[in-house]
Amino acid sequence: MKVTGPSGPSSSSSSARPSRSSGGFALPASGGAAPAGATSAAAAVSSVTGVSALMALQGVEDVTERRRRAIRRGNGLLDRLEEVKLALLSGEAGEGALERLARGLREERTPGGDAGLDGLLDQIDLRAAVELAKADLRRTAT
Repeated sequence: MKVTGPSGPSSSSSSARPSRSSGGFALPASGGAAPAGATSAAAAVSSVTGVSALMALQGVEDVTERRRRAIRRGNGLLDRLEEVKLALLSGEAGEGALERLARGLREERTPGGDAGLDGLLDQIDLRAAVELAKADLRRTAT
């Protein structure tokens, strides 16, 4: 039997008979095809399991990555709030900045895993929502 690649082992075309005088291990001749099929099935299952395990590991997100993503989202919202503030101080409506702020607020928020960080992000989200509501009131009043 030889291994030909990722498909698993295959039975060799020439079946060499082991000599009984050597005293070594020998497989019965009638059961040779069944173990090779079982071996190839086991190899196929193990390769699928290996790929599944790798995919599962790639999907697992550690606490540091979640925290980093939460901080990045919070910093982005603060930057958009700063843009809105500068637009309002310069006398502009700041529609582009408001749209970017609304888009940032709609982004999925993953909990950072830290109560203090989550509280701070709640406050940033609230401030962004208040600014969007005030802008909506200004639009409807005019």
